[in-house]
Amino acid sequence: MINLKTTSQIFAGIGLIVFSACSSNKEEVAIANTDAAVMVTVATPSGTGQQGINVSGQIEASQTANISTRVMGFITMLKVKVGDHVSKGQLLATISNQDMIAKRGQTDAMISEAQAALNSAQKDYERFTTLYKQQSATAKELDNVTLQYNSAKSRLEGARQMRNEVNASLGYTSLTAPFSGIVTQKLADAGSMANPGMPILTIEQSGSYQVSASVPENIINQIHQGAEAFVTIKSIDKTIKGTVVQINPSSQFTGGQYIIKVNIADADKKGLYAGMYATVSIPVKEPVAVTTTGNSVMVPVSSIEHRDQLTGLYTIGSNNTALLRWVRLGKTFGDKVEVLSGLEKNEQFVVTADGKLYNGIPIKIK
Repeated sequence: MINLKTTSQIFAGIGLIVFSACSSNKEEVAIANTDAAVMVTVATPSGTGQQGINVSGQIEASQTANISTRVMGFITMLKVKVGDHVSKGQLLATISNQDMIAKRGQTDAMISEAQAALNSAQKDYERFTTLYKQQSATAKELDNVTLQYNSAKSRLEGARQMRNEVNASLGYTSLTAPFSGIVTQKLADAGSMANPGMPILTIEQSGSYQVSASVPENIINQIHQGAEAFVTIKSIDKTIKGTVVQINPSSQFTGGQYIIKVNIADADKKGLYAGMYATVSIPVKEPVAVTTTGNSVMVPVSSIEHRDQLTGLYTIGSNNTALLRWVRLGKTFGDKVEVLSGLEKNEQFVVTADGKLYNGIPIKIK
């Protein structure tokens, strides 16, 4: 009985210690969860206008050329590779041209034959002209000789033009750089068959960049050539100042979007590469009207989360936790997208977060 009582006391003591440890752990976890809250910035859906124009674009070279040939033949040599810098007029590739060299030999022989015939016809013409003046030849005879002389001259000129044509075709078998730049694509290798118009190489003018952006039709009238623009490249965390230098007046082949070009100054081109995505912001004096339909609202494109085929955004749940809300999206207007359903007009949503968000994670509003 004494041993049983002693054993019971020991187990009771152990249980009390375990309970105290668990309570302490729960308190520590609660404190840790509070400290681990993610700082977020929240906003409510935008109204019917926005100050300035924000559109998405992509950096591209000011001048790009696809190098191809006008003749069919095997590529006998490629002297460059992707990344090589080339100078204007530098030889890039050669196409097989044995058949054209043979044709040029034929035209040379035709020119020699036509030249000999012309020399003979010219002598006859000069002889009959003298005889006609001496009244020793008739006008009919002189006319025949003159016709033969003119025909010989025409045949010689025709042979010479055939040689010019062959020489022009031979020129298409030696591909040279139209300007100084860098090779960005190699679409064929030596030994491949080159077809007329088939690109073999792509060259971009090095160090000369611009931004190509698409503008919706409802705000294109707010942009004019020469307008100031700010280009933000998130991948390198850089914002530079530019100028709108071109506005495409037609959207027939661009899906209802108008293409604008924003020039970048030479001093700001360091660290830029063609293909980088950018956001173009163009200040305007008056708010830009954004027309929505029904009860739709506008939110920044950057706040949208993509999960396979679903789209959503984070809202504020109970106890200040993140809650992923699935929404149905409509049209995109610059850097904002229309939310057709899933979010109320006065409901707060997360715009940016200092950490990774997931359902139920504690958050703190900045």
